Amino acid sequence: MTPTDLPQPELVQLLTPAGERVEHPAYSPRVAHLDADALRGLYRDMVLVRRFDTEATALQRQGELGLYAPLLGQEAAQVGSGRALAPQDYVFPSYREHGVAHTRGLDLTDVLKQFRGIDHGGWDPRVHNFHLYTLVIGSHTLHATGYAMGVQRDGLVGTGDPARDTAVVAYFGDGATSQGDTNEALVFAAVNNAPVVLFCQNNQWAISEPTDRQTRVPLVERGRGFGVPSVRVDGNDVLAVHAVTLEALERARSGGGPTFVEAYTYRMGAHTTSDDPTRYRSSAEEEEWRAKDPIDRLRTHLASRGELPEAFLESVNADADALGRHVRATVHAMRPPAKDTMFDHVYGSRNTVVDTERAWFTEYESAFDDATTGGAR
Repeated sequence: MTPTDLPQPELVQLLTPAGERVEHPAYSPRVAHLDADALRGLYRDMVLVRRFDTEATALQRQGELGLYAPLLGQEAAQVGSGRALAPQDYVFPSYREHGVAHTRGLDLTDVLKQFRGIDHGGWDPRVHNFHLYTLVIGSHTLHATGYAMGVQRDGLVGTGDPARDTAVVAYFGDGATSQGDTNEALVFAAVNNAPVVLFCQNNQWAISEPTDRQTRVPLVERGRGFGVPSVRVDGNDVLAVHAVTLEALERARSGGGPTFVEAYTYRMGAHTTSDDPTRYRSSAEEEEWRAKDPIDRLRTHLASRGELPEAFLESVNADADALGRHVRATVHAMRPPAKDTMFDHVYGSRNTVVDTERAWFTEYESAFDDATTGGAR
């Protein structure tokens, strides 16, 4: 049998590409609490995240960033899931989760410090319960599973206290499912009943490799193969993503164990700004997915219900413009740290070897400070 001959799993959807609301017996009740204000909040989130993405891409093209990983097209998968998280939940991102970072309260310019090459991350993971970006494909899925096992052993699961029970989420792409670390994470998550949600954003392309070059079956079956409850959701439908993630998080926090979520979406931009997607995919494919745009979908839905007043759209556009100015000004003002800060975080406590190396480096650097020699750092 070829992959196309195999039965296709259900795709959970609550909002069609045309913006029509559809019902699902299991998941519709999970978004019943979202009123017009909440839906407009999700719309605002996605618009702001896309504006950030546009500005960051432009800054890289202008030479202000060394590299950037766009998320264009994946806003619903990230905002919908991110807004389902509780404050105590912990997130392990890969390197494209700018939308999730936004929902966790990060100043998104902190994300760009890494892409500008002046910092390893730019934020304190403990403040936002949002780990630093991971560039090694799939490695953080093991970190997330291990952290979830620790949460479990600390008695922070299944207590019945909604302010205490904790879940862990790992975000990764379809390419990461071909990595050994991700498969090992599924093993450990399953056999330990770890409170972790393994959230796969299947954007159809692992750099230049399509999904059908990685698997003969839908990716959601990967989780089921390890005995992990798994669900495939329309990743461009912010309502469906929100509902599916809420259920998965509830299972994790209550002691029900892990969930594998395949958010079926599409990367409209390049894998990174060093990539040229025209070399491996067609414009017809891009146009097909452009018609499924997550922001257009929610805007059409709200407008059809008369719940998208012009004043709101104007305020969102004003907020997006302000964010754009903030991103540009902040990146232009970024400066590299002092060279000796490379010694600051090698170990958690003082180390005599590092102290000796720092002293040598300081002495070495001072040799270039004498302006009379004409030298410069």
